[in-house]
Parts: sequence; C-alpha cells; structure tokens
Amino acid sequence: MTKTISSLFFCASLIVALPTISAGDQASDSATIDLPMPDTAPRPLKTKPPRYPSKLREQGVSGAVILTVIIEDTGRVSSVEVAKASRDEFREPAIHAVREWTFEPAKLRGQAVRARVSIPLSFSIES
Repeated sequence: MTKTISSLFFCASLIVALPTISAGDQASDSATIDLPMPDTAPRPLKTKPPRYPSKLREQGVSGAVILTVIIEDTGRVSSVEVAKASRDEFREPAIHAVREWTFEPAKLRGQAVRARVSIPLSFSIES
C-alpha cells in the first residue's frame, strides 16, 4: 500500500504567548519592548502548507514543529523562530511556509497590535 501525504495543518487556536518582545526579535530594537496581552488573538487569513521533506515522506516519518511568530499590527509575519521540532528536517519547511502567511492582526481595545504567538504545525502521513 502506498503512503500519501495527508493534509498538513496547524492548530487553528493560536497561542498568544510572552507579552514582551526581546531585543533579539528585531535587529532595530535596542531594548525590551513590553506588549500588553491583546483582547483577541491574530487570525490566519492566508496560509501555505509547508513542503514535506521528500526523504521523510518516503520513509513514512511524521512529526511536528512549534514556531514562535511575531505578527505585526499590519498582519504580516516579521519574525519566525523554531521553539521545538521533532526532527531537524521539518524546521526550514515550517519557517519558510509561515513567513508567507498573513493574518488579521491581534487587537487590543479594537486597535490592531503587534503580537507574539505560538503556532504548532504537524507533518502527518496517512496510509
């Protein structure tokens, strides 16, 4: 029986995390920027599934990546870092895909705000 790629997905409930952004998140930041927790989390508008590494697909290997993502008040992704990955080979495809996503920005009292979220991505093969 041939194995095929199932739909790659990410959990629709983004986890708004860490209300501060450290200087390492943007080269132009010279100090820690405190961000209040938004009232509403960002919502994905345009997503692209990550490319499944062909070697892992052929071997039937599944896995997951958790990304820490900074979403600007415009809805654009400005920073993506891997918080955890089950396999190193899943890191780059996950980062590359999420950099192209767009979001409805997080909101605080009705105003769009910059936010940090965790995005879990699953790489899954079904038989």
